[in-house]
Amino acid sequence: MKEFQYFKPKYLKSEPDQARDIISLFGYQLYRRPLEGGELNRLTGMAESELEAGRPLHEAVQVPLKTMISSPQFLYHAGSPGKLDGYALATRLSYFLWKSIPDKELFELAANGRLLDKKVLENQVNRMLDDKKSDRFINDFLDQWLGLGEIDATTPDEKLFPEYDDNLRQAMLGETRLFFRELIDENLSPDHLIDSNFTFLNRRLAEHYGLELEGEQMVKVTLADSSPRGGLMTQASVLKVTSNGVVTSPVKRGNFVLDKLLGTPPSSPPPDIGSIEPDTRGTTTVRETLAAHRNVESCASCHRKIDPPGFALESFDPIGGYRNRYRSTGKGEKTKRQFRGRPIREYREGLVVDASGVTEAGETFKGIREYKKILANQNSLVTKNLLTQLVVYSTGAEVQFVDRENIAEMTQDNLKKSGGVRDLIHAMIQSDLFLNK
Repeated sequence: MKEFQYFKPKYLKSEPDQARDIISLFGYQLYRRPLEGGELNRLTGMAESELEAGRPLHEAVQVPLKTMISSPQFLYHAGSPGKLDGYALATRLSYFLWKSIPDKELFELAANGRLLDKKVLENQVNRMLDDKKSDRFINDFLDQWLGLGEIDATTPDEKLFPEYDDNLRQAMLGETRLFFRELIDENLSPDHLIDSNFTFLNRRLAEHYGLELEGEQMVKVTLADSSPRGGLMTQASVLKVTSNGVVTSPVKRGNFVLDKLLGTPPSSPPPDIGSIEPDTRGTTTVRETLAAHRNVESCASCHRKIDPPGFALESFDPIGGYRNRYRSTGKGEKTKRQFRGRPIREYREGLVVDASGVTEAGETFKGIREYKKILANQNSLVTKNLLTQLVVYSTGAEVQFVDRENIAEMTQDNLKKSGGVRDLIHAMIQSDLFLNK
């Protein structure tokens, strides 16, 4: 029987030269820059040693390639402290907006030094934001900032919230992602994060919000002036991740508004204070529970800040539906509801929801619409916080004390120019916070 003969390729160059070309090409991609002379010689030497030992070329080059993909230069965004060079800037920019290595155009601009030009950099940011790949940035940024990645951390009680399903879950996330995309694409003011006259819905989510809409595709919808929706706070995804699937907590939601939207997180509670356990039977109001908690002097100062936004959001249940009464597993009137495509479900209507409150400054409100009007005076905090979140996400470093002046200047400049979210991204990328390591 004739022995099978493997095909043996013939190279136009010698095997050592061919290995050097392969290592140089892959090194450019893996290290996001050209290999330096010493690096290339050392890595090529590894392949040459294997070739001398009689191993074929495709096996010989695996040794330096394995070395490269396990090196800090590949695993981390390496670079010298100080001003970023063209390649380091291209890398930081690409991983910020695309979650990937720079493309050919960015590499070319880095190679000839043009990426460091402010106008060229501005054009590249616009190109990257307009590219579909920037959805990776939006999704990942919102997951990190708003905690949307935790949307499956709790499962809504099937008896209390039988309407919740995966179709609704996906629409919830889609609304928030498309909403933030719209702020960037249309360069809308950051104050839309607090309130807006539009959102993105499909039939399923519109039904959840008590609105009528046909079609499964998410579309932009103008909200009525009387609508409690608008802005991030009242989107079902945010309301879902700030509840436990059974009950809502004004403390958790209030803390979310202060920390994630205004950038003014309250102090940590005393270690021995214990937790607040809402009454799932619906026989004790949340306000009664919190009132008892506020009698502790060490808690009162923080609750004066936390409770108002939390109370304003009590009109929304754990899956983001608007409510006038709590759903209960205890006493209450039985209510039957037909959810599309499902059997008739029955649950109990508990106590009446009270979404009124008084802010720490003494401003009163009767519900979420009035509370959002109060927050309209906090535009500088909203803009500053969004800018801070972008800096942390894009650089991987927390904002330090010495950075605060730079943050404040960019914030005031954006407010003075009535700038939008895209303007804020441009300002951040052109700043020393982004251009330096």
